[in-house]
Amino acid sequence: MPDTGAVTLLLHEVAGGDKAALDRLIPLIYDELRGIANRQLRRERSGHTLQPTALVHEVYARMIDGDQPDYRDRTHFLSIAAQVMRRILIDHARSHNAGKRGGGGERLPLEAAGNKSLDRPAVLLALDDALTALERQDAGKGRLIEMRYFGGLTAEESATALGLEVGQVRRELRIAQAWLQREMRIRH
Repeated sequence: MPDTGAVTLLLHEVAGGDKAALDRLIPLIYDELRGIANRQLRRERSGHTLQPTALVHEVYARMIDGDQPDYRDRTHFLSIAAQVMRRILIDHARSHNAGKRGGGGERLPLEAAGNKSLDRPAVLLALDDALTALERQDAGKGRLIEMRYFGGLTAEESATALGLEVGQVRRELRIAQAWLQREMRIRH
């Protein structure tokens, strides 16, 4: 685990517009970013063309080109990086699936998507559609799902990032999971 103070200081420099600070930050948290990428890619279909290192590099490229939010701390940065990874994977799935539109791809419930690898981009796209619907209905619950399942953050880390009590995070996460499972069954 890198020095929390050094990471926080660099994050404030990045948020202040110092692009070079991001170059100094990435080596400090690279292993954590790669871990998030590994977790996300394990849920993907076998033979996925993106590798964890490439995913981390794509996250870096997108983050360096964009406006930087006011990162509060390491957990906040990692949750944003996980969100960027999700967008990259969704974009990749959409491009992979573009030739298969109207092909009647297999649809699975959320629990099937979470318990085994996503063999088809359509499953990831369906999950993204359901998560987007949840975010429209309740942005906080959508953020919790994203932090937990795409970012791999614990309830404690999510609570810190969102300024909530751990018990509240766990309750909200259970409600969000149930909503997504129901939504996946209805849609598919």
